[in-house]
Amino acid sequence: MSYDRSSVEAVVQNYFDGLYECDTDKLGAMFHPSADLRWLEKGEFKVITVPNWLERLKKLPSAKSEGKAREDFIVTIDRSDENTAFVKVRCQWPPRYFTDYLVAMKLPDGWQIVSKSYRYDLKD
Repeated sequence: MSYDRSSVEAVVQNYFDGLYECDTDKLGAMFHPSADLRWLEKGEFKVITVPNWLERLKKLPSAKSEGKAREDFIVTIDRSDENTAFVKVRCQWPPRYFTDYLVAMKLPDGWQIVSKSYRYDLKD
């Protein structure tokens, strides 16, 4: 069965815009308040809540303000039903180049990211 991708794509596009602009209000609207981010760093499993992540981002200059290149795209969207999506994306915040795995759910107020796991490469 095929499900409409446009509503999920719109959330992901806002996510990309929020990252590039370092717009914590925009990013906060894309994530459910209980969501967290998970990754491995130097072999250690890390977890941070979305509110704590957004506080960290407020201290950083945006890639846009620094004139850094923007390259972000959806690799795949896997929909198991009309309310759940698994989205793999690629994006960057040089010198970090990310692969993000986002779980999104259609909640009463619309689509939100409920979980993010990611990896990144450092490049010059």
